[in-house]
Amino acid sequence: MAGKNLFNPASISDRRRYVESTATFGLILICVALIVPFFNPTDFALLVSFKWVYAAGAIIFLIARVVNVSDPSDSIRLRRLRRLEFWAGIAFAMAAGFWFYQESHLASLGQYVGVLAILRNTIMFSLVGALIQIIASWMIVAQSRKEGKGDRNPGKNGKTSSK
Repeated sequence: MAGKNLFNPASISDRRRYVESTATFGLILICVALIVPFFNPTDFALLVSFKWVYAAGAIIFLIARVVNVSDPSDSIRLRRLRRLEFWAGIAFAMAAGFWFYQESHLASLGQYVGVLAILRNTIMFSLVGALIQIIASWMIVAQSRKEGKGDRNPGKNGKTSSK
């Protein structure tokens, strides 16, 4: 009985709103974790602590993107675009993995290794994930508008438009 309202348009829009808020929170954690270590580049304690913040943000974002928020009446293209956002989460998770890997292998060099040497792959994969997320969100908005121009949205005079 609980699955009966699974494809209710109101529940899908509520679920979509909740998932987007969760993904945004994960992105905020990722941004904070990337910026803070550059405030004091000689303090390696920031690298150690903020790698966990980054990993938490990446996992939160990835979990939010795993949740299905597609309406069954959506087109295949729109569903695929929503699935593309999942790959941005994979890129963020890989960036977190590189942070853990680089920090564990390069921290033994101590003061001779800078923050940028440890975070170079993390920054690269974060940029890849951000680029995928930006392109996917733009394309989702454009495709939703294109599909919504049918008989769902009223035209300028209040009547429904048709193709």
